[in-house]
Amino acid sequence: MDESHTLDKIPLLRLAFKGLDVSELQEMADLTEFRTYPSDHVLCREGAYEDVFYIIADGSAVISKKIVEGEEDRVLRVARRGDMVGEMALIQNAPRAATVRTITECTVLEMEKQDFETILSRSPRMAMDIIRITLDRIRANDQTMIEELQKNVKVLRQLDRNKMEFIQVAAHELRTPLTVLNGYVNVLRTMPGSKEDASLSEVIQGIIKGTERIHEVVNLMLDVTRIGAEALKIASVPVPLKRIIDDLIRNFEKATSERKIRIYPQHAEGVPNINGDPVLIQKALYQLIVNAIKYSPDGSMIIITTRPVTMSNKSPGVEIAVRDRGIGLDAEHHELVFEKFYQVGSVSLHSSGKTSFKGGGPGLGLAIVKGVAKAHGGKTWVESAGHDEVNFTGSTFYLQLPVTPPKTIK
Repeated sequence: MDESHTLDKIPLLRLAFKGLDVSELQEMADLTEFRTYPSDHVLCREGAYEDVFYIIADGSAVISKKIVEGEEDRVLRVARRGDMVGEMALIQNAPRAATVRTITECTVLEMEKQDFETILSRSPRMAMDIIRITLDRIRANDQTMIEELQKNVKVLRQLDRNKMEFIQVAAHELRTPLTVLNGYVNVLRTMPGSKEDASLSEVIQGIIKGTERIHEVVNLMLDVTRIGAEALKIASVPVPLKRIIDDLIRNFEKATSERKIRIYPQHAEGVPNINGDPVLIQKALYQLIVNAIKYSPDGSMIIITTRPVTMSNKSPGVEIAVRDRGIGLDAEHHELVFEKFYQVGSVSLHSSGKTSFKGGGPGLGLAIVKGVAKAHGGKTWVESAGHDEVNFTGSTFYLQLPVTPPKTIK
């Protein structure tokens, strides 16, 4: 081997490994080779199984990683003279965790995996050096990611506030033309001949039905903005829970009769009376029942149960469960379905209609349930074996409410 090259290797290896003695550096130098690569050459490719370890001798390379699919790689650091790259994948027998690309013409000292493992087994000090360097990198990367996450959280919070403000403004703006439209429809209904003309009467009924549906969506939007407000104040009065459930079941009789869906209430013994906001709780239960009807096939059954429970803070409470035999829900959606505007599956495949099978909606109903639960110091969740439109294993949505809500909910 050329002696001048060996002399060049020793200072570079000493820069990379602070704890090695001359004999160890020499042994390592004997197993390495200098190579030069042009700018924009990929030394390591993320996800690939490769067998070479590099130490930068001259020039520089950028280390980047795919963080979000569909976006550009995130730059982690720039490697310069004395920096090693690609060692962790060789130690772990794993694919490359990041991509290393030269950003200038770059000369590197290369070592094959077999030789690298041999040196590691002979030199505990080299292994400790690599561990130290790796831990330093992990700490630096963690700090960078934490700062990035903090910045993204601030942006997301602002976007969420903007979204809620837009919903509120849009809902109020829609109310005015809806009021005008309803007024004109009522005028049409009173005009001579409107009742005798079957076609005109059908058109008027169609307009009324459409405006009522829009009005419901507008109210839903306003409910979300109200419930999503950080300073939401709720009433704390006796809540006739059983009566609310029975009234809701009766209100859905027309829809369930058309689809031959049966709803059965089952109230356990000893269900305590609770205090809370009856209007908000009624809205939450309404959304749970609508959701169960919407994702249940014709001819199926829905069971609504109530039972006494002990809340996580050891206080007494009530659990309402709405169990359907519908299409079910995969585990990946169990938390996300309670977020505003979240839709499972393709929106284009959903049919229209509030209670029609897989009927579409604005994706606000379960967000209201979550908001009502949080406002009362309770919680909501879903359990399901998964999406299954053959066996219809169904889902069960739970709403737990304390007997008495806390005075303030953060």
